[in-house]
Parts: sequence; structure tokens; C-alpha cells
Amino acid sequence: MSVKVWDPFVRLFHWGLAASFVIAWITADEWDSLHHWAGYAAGGLIALRLIWGLIGTRYARFTQFIKSPTATLQYLGDILRGTEPRYLGHNPAGAAMIVALMLAMAGCALTGWMYTTTMFWGSEWVEETHEALANGLLFLVLLHVGGVLLASIRHHENLVRAMITGRKRHPATDDVA
Repeated sequence: MSVKVWDPFVRLFHWGLAASFVIAWITADEWDSLHHWAGYAAGGLIALRLIWGLIGTRYARFTQFIKSPTATLQYLGDILRGTEPRYLGHNPAGAAMIVALMLAMAGCALTGWMYTTTMFWGSEWVEETHEALANGLLFLVLLHVGGVLLASIRHHENLVRAMITGRKRHPATDDVA
């Protein structure tokens, strides 16, 4: 039996942001127009997600899944010990990754846009910041994929499929709903 967790907007946001990143990464220094549009798409998606994080469905709301640094560090320790509980929504490590990815992507989109303006055209610090954020994003994406794979294995649940269908296995008594 499964239960609906992630609404269509959250899933479209997730895959849309992933596609924007891949397109922007592939087109960097090659196809400026497509690269710019991928950045604009990412920026727009993040703006919409920030709104949805305040007014959206239960598991979309930031108040549901963003935990304190202490709780997040405790959860990371539980992962290292192999004792982390299964969360129906995003776990504290996943929530921290969402925040990190959104901040880095927003910064990358902002600096990319800044570089197209007259004021910042040719600005070395803007270009270097943009490239550093893009490289940091690649690292974060790889870490995110690794975390998804680890959680999928540990909790016997295909999280990629869950982010496509929006459904996860019904919570057990020791799961965090």
C-alpha cells in the first residue's frame, strides 16, 4: 500500500530544476542563449518553490521538513551508525540538501543574470563567483544523488520513483510521518 507524499508541483519543480541545471551545465560557453534561458528557468522555478514552500501541500511546506542544525547533525550521526529512521517526507539531511541546492542555484542564476547586465558585464568577480557556484552545484548534485541512493537502499524504497509518482510506501510504526 502506498500514500501520496509529493504533489505534482513539487515533482515538476524537482525535475525542472534538474533539467535546467543539466542544460545550463552542458551549454556553458557553447550556446549562450540556451544557457541563459536555462538559468532564467532555474531562477523562476526557485521563486515559485519558495512561495509553494509557504502555502503548498503538507510535505511541500518548509515548516514540515526543515529541521534545526542540531536535529540535522543528529540525523547525519544516525546515518553513520546505520540507525536513521525512515521519513515519509524529506528527512533532515535531504532538507539541508534542498536548502543548499536552492541557495547555490539561486546564487548561480543571479550571478549569471548579473553578468548579462551593463553594470557587471566583464566583471571578473561575478564570472568567478558564477563558475564557483556552478562547480559547487555539481558537487552538491552528486552528493544529493548519493544520498538518495543510500536512503533508497537503507529503507528499501525507490526514491527516484517516488519523486516521479509522488507516492511512497505507507509509513510503518517507527517511521517519521
